[in-house]
Order: sequence, then C-alpha cells, then structure tokens
Amino acid sequence: MAIQEIKVPDIGDFTDVPIIEIHVQAGDSVQIEDPLITVESDKASMDVPAPAAGTVKEVKVKVGDTVSEGSTILMLEAEGESPSPPASSPAGGEEAPTPSGGGVEEIKVPDIGDFSDVPIIEVHVQAGDGVQAEDPLITVESDKASMDVPAPKAGTVKEVKVKVGDKVSEGSLVLLLESEAGEGEKTAALTGEEEKKPQPAAAPSTAPSTGQIADFSRVHASPSARRVARELEVDLNLVPPTGLKGRVTKEDIQSFAKGGAPAAQPAAAAPSGGEGMDLLPWPKVDFGKFGPVETKPLSRIKKISGANLHRNWVRIPHVTNHDEADITDLEAFRVQFNKDNEKSGIRISMLAFMIKAAVASLKQFPEFNASLEGDNLILKQYYHIGFAADTPNGLVVPVIRDADQKGVIEIAQEMGALAKLARDGKLKPDQMQGGCFTISSLGGIGGLYFTPIINAPEVAIMGVCRSYWKQVSPDGKQSAWRFMLPLSLSWDHRVIDGAAAARFNVHFANLLADMRRIIM
Repeated sequence: MAIQEIKVPDIGDFTDVPIIEIHVQAGDSVQIEDPLITVESDKASMDVPAPAAGTVKEVKVKVGDTVSEGSTILMLEAEGESPSPPASSPAGGEEAPTPSGGGVEEIKVPDIGDFSDVPIIEVHVQAGDGVQAEDPLITVESDKASMDVPAPKAGTVKEVKVKVGDKVSEGSLVLLLESEAGEGEKTAALTGEEEKKPQPAAAPSTAPSTGQIADFSRVHASPSARRVARELEVDLNLVPPTGLKGRVTKEDIQSFAKGGAPAAQPAAAAPSGGEGMDLLPWPKVDFGKFGPVETKPLSRIKKISGANLHRNWVRIPHVTNHDEADITDLEAFRVQFNKDNEKSGIRISMLAFMIKAAVASLKQFPEFNASLEGDNLILKQYYHIGFAADTPNGLVVPVIRDADQKGVIEIAQEMGALAKLARDGKLKPDQMQGGCFTISSLGGIGGLYFTPIINAPEVAIMGVCRSYWKQVSPDGKQSAWRFMLPLSLSWDHRVIDGAAAARFNVHFANLLADMRRIIM
C-alpha cells in the first residue's frame, strides 16, 4: 500500500481559509468522499473529502489552522493503487470530453419576481446527484421570504456553479444538468468508472433532494454534520450546539438522536439570547421527562416571519388604540351587492372596503404613510396596502399595489388571486414588498380586540376582528341595534402620537360607516 500526501483541492477563489473541524485522526479508516476537514470562509463552510479509501497515518493540521489550495492535510495509506482520475478530470490535465450529442444543459434561475442579487442560503445538490423535475436545487432568501429554485427536468448534476452566500438574479447560472435523454452516452463515456465508485452503504450519503427535510439554513453546522442530521432524520434547529461559535457538531446530532443530553456548552460561547439586553438565557427543559411530547419543526414561513416579528416587536415602541366602526349600512350594501352579482361570480369582502378606507385615511394623515430612516421620515406618495393572509404554512402579507387607483371590485378580485397564490405557496417575494400600511383581519375567526405587530418598515397596522351586533344610543335617548366592527390600530410612537392615532381611528371608522365620504 502506498502512502499518499492528501492536499486541499481547488476550493474556489479562497486563500488562508480557517479549519473549523477535523473529522479524522491517525488510525481511522476512510472511504472515498468521506469528509476529512471542514473549512469556513466568511460566507460558507465546506468539507474537504477523501480522494481515496485508506487508513489515516498522520494528520498534519489542527483546528484553527488556515489552509489554501495545495495545503497538506494528512498522510493516507491508500487501499491498493492510487485511484484513477475521475471521468470529469482525465489524466494529463485534459478537459473531460462532453458526451457526443449534447444532453448537458445550463440550468438558470427562473423568474423570481422583481428581485436581483438575492443570496443563496442553501445548496441542495452536488455533482453526481440525480434529480427529478421540481426537486429543489438551491434556496434563495429575500428579507421577507425564501424560495426553492426547482429542477426543470430530471437528470444528473454535472457541475454546480454556485455556493452558499452567492447572490443570484433571474438568468443566473445555477448548474449543469445532464438530462435523462443523454444517459446512454454518459454510460459509454464513463467506460466502467461507475463500477469503481463506492456503494451508498460504504460512504456517507448526501442530502436528499426531495425537499421534505426542515429548513436548516440558519443553523451553524458543517456540510458533513448536516449530512448526518439528514441520515438520522434529526431537525438541526432543535439540536443544542456545543461547538465553537455555537456550531452544531456531528456528536451533538448523534447524542440528540439517541435521546441523550448534549455536552454543556462553554460559558464563553453561550448565547445570551437577549439581543444585548443582558437577559437570562432561554431555559433548556427536557419536556419528555414530564410526559409524552411530539416535536414538530416550524415551517420556513414561520421561521422567517418569526424572526421579523421579534425584531419589530423589540425595536418598535408599539401602542395600540381600540375603537369601533358602525358598518350596519355598509354590510347591508355588501350582502345585497354579492346577491345581485351571484351569477357573475363577483364577490366583495368587507376587507376590500377597508383597503379603500385605509387609502383615504393615509391621504388624510400622511405621517401614517411613512417610514423612519435614522433621523428622517420618508413620506410616500404611493398607496400600497398589505393584507395578512392565513396559509397552511403560516402568515404571509400580500400587497395590493396602487390601491388608490383601483375600485373596490378590482381590489376584491386581486385580493382573491393573491390569497390563492399564498395558500398554494406560489406567492413571489415582490408580491409581498413595498407595502405602506397593513390590515390584519381575524373577522372570519372571532375575537374582539388584539395588538397587531407593525410590519416594518411601516409605522402602523390596523387589526380588525369579527363584527357583532350591539345596542347603541348615539344621542343618549334612543337606542338601536347596530353592526359594529372592532378596530385595533398599532402605531410606532417614534413617529405618531396618541392624538393623531385616535383621529386616524375615528376617521377610518367614519369612512366605513358612510363610504360616500371617500369621494368628498
């Protein structure tokens, strides 16, 4: 058996990348593609795999060392002869021939809405992986949503052209895919090399491309640790980290999978969880010792929106005013309109009227149609109104653009279309951006009042609950039953004061009581 010097291969345009994890020690047996070390740049972490099977004789590096292409990692006693160069890198430095007849296609980012330079937060495939149509290839994330870029067809990944941290736009090249139509030519080109590859049982498996595993993009863990998590079907989001800088290690995952407690995290690395407010750390409880439990990962939407809501609640000084709108006449009109247009399929919800009332109120009180940037108030001259839509995966906020230029019927139709896209998980990021003011309605569920959280960078949000009949006496003499809509206006006290908020609520309520006021 020959002793080989294993060096860092081409890891891209990087030099002096620190080693954050070493996966082997002297005496360990490794298979081809087993991870040897993990290095991390400022944007991504990557494993350096074993180029051959064998036994580690000596490790030449330690955690904290920096390496570049060509740096020596370890000495390996290879099993048998040195492995033949892979089909994609023939001996002599010649470029691998492209299979005759083509079959290799460039897969690019499709239309992802009005976005450019969207960061990649996860790459789901690597060279050699087989994919089916609609399998996720990469995940990109804007400030409000993340989405998968799917495979347009089935095939085999020949080369991945992007990495985590890269920014892409519509048309950006993601990878090269050999479609299934070229499989026969590919087999001929391999000339038996496929038989030399290790069987799946002999090497760690790669991440499944089904997209059914929970989103791990916000977890600090190496690719090899992520691979172990997928093999053991462990949700990385639930594994307490013990590694440096809050990193989840393979040992953490294996211990979690066995039901054991993780090793105590060093005090220096323990996150305060207090955003610099010196709060006590979040309690860690073994809930299972008190009774049966079920662990359910948060959906991607809830994780993203949760982080935004937490930031907004902590950083915006919220105040909420409650009031009521008498919508007796408006509701009677709405019901009659829907009845008259039943055959045409046109239906109007109360929310469509609220959006028109919101536009008119923003025009009357322009400080509500603003955003705070440092010491400046950005007063907007457009009226894009967001509405909270409940979906199976969580809450999203589609935006009706230029609502001031649209009638109630057009708004109702656009709301229906956006709500369906939201429920189907097909809402594009640009359809959730640019809002000036948001309405969150619980009218179809119940309740009286609540405190909606402001959707930054907006400065106010209107919450509405289920309407109810109430006996009122406006003049103090005669009483009558009226249909009342509860209103809950949350506002940013840095921009808006209590008197302005009260006036806004009253104006909004008066518009709903008599929509003729809007045309005045």
